[in-house]
Amino acid sequence: MNLAFIPSPSTGVIELGPIPLRGYAFCIIIGVFVAVWFGNKRWVARGGKAGTVADVAVWAVPFGLVGGRLYHVITDYQLYFSDGEDWVDAFKIWEGGLGIWGAIAFGAVGAWIACRRRGIPLPAWADALAPGIAIAQAIGRWGNWFNQELYGKPTDLPWALEISEGPNRVAGTYHPTFLYESLWCIGVALLVIWADRRFRLGHGRAFALYVAAYCAGRGWIEYMRVDEAHHVLGLRLNVWTAIIVFVLAVVYIVISARIRPGREEIVEPDRDAAPAKGSDEDGSDEDGSDEDGSDDDGAAKADADEQDAGPKKDPLTKDEPGKGATAESAGAAEKS
Repeated sequence: MNLAFIPSPSTGVIELGPIPLRGYAFCIIIGVFVAVWFGNKRWVARGGKAGTVADVAVWAVPFGLVGGRLYHVITDYQLYFSDGEDWVDAFKIWEGGLGIWGAIAFGAVGAWIACRRRGIPLPAWADALAPGIAIAQAIGRWGNWFNQELYGKPTDLPWALEISEGPNRVAGTYHPTFLYESLWCIGVALLVIWADRRFRLGHGRAFALYVAAYCAGRGWIEYMRVDEAHHVLGLRLNVWTAIIVFVLAVVYIVISARIRPGREEIVEPDRDAAPAKGSDEDGSDEDGSDEDGSDDDGAAKADADEQDAGPKKDPLTKDEPGKGATAESAGAAEKS
């Protein structure tokens, strides 16, 4: 008899009047907000603008949700398209079923689109968000607790998870793999934060470290799960995915460190910066000189000096034009 265990909630839905608050969706939403908040702090610390992380997340999050659901439905198609199953359930995302691999891949596509629109490098944005994503996963895994899903093998350990009788599950106590992964993700976030400060990771290497560290944990945690899954050469499909992605992440870290060492100096260009002092957008200078080298103030001053000096002398008579005319008239008068 197991005297100590982690109880599961009797229901995954809390009714707030006419509005059903689903535990799984609530955990996902809280995780997204935490990731954006923490990612914004890191982005600003790197020299970016406040709000940029949220602006990019507006694209990345919807893409990630679609990708995560697609990966789940494709890899577990038998849950929705087998005999006796209703394919409409494939759209019921609130009932659980998001593949992190598809979520990250499609989320990266959405983030890439948003980063190009803002003129910022995607790797730098991903580095800033990496530990926040790990924390979001740690929070999101508690949605599996609300749904009583994705638990491990039977166990009588003091921290065993109690599962009640229900569709596709047998009552008993099992390894709380959701808790294992949640704690692992928190450790991954701390690792990335430490390594980023210690080695000043840049050009996507902090994000790659998050990916590699997460895959290392997901491999052994996935191996403990007992839910139905496809197998390849005796291993669950997600274990193979974790191995392949882990290798790719490590290779990226090594190659990137050799090609582009260090960290980005500028992560977000200042589009609102004022023009350089002394020049306008049309090329004219504040001191009055244009691109052709002419000086408006100097020309105006020369005209003013010329007017103040009075009429010029006639170069032939050496006299002023007015005086020469008067003397000529006087001489004509004498002759007459």
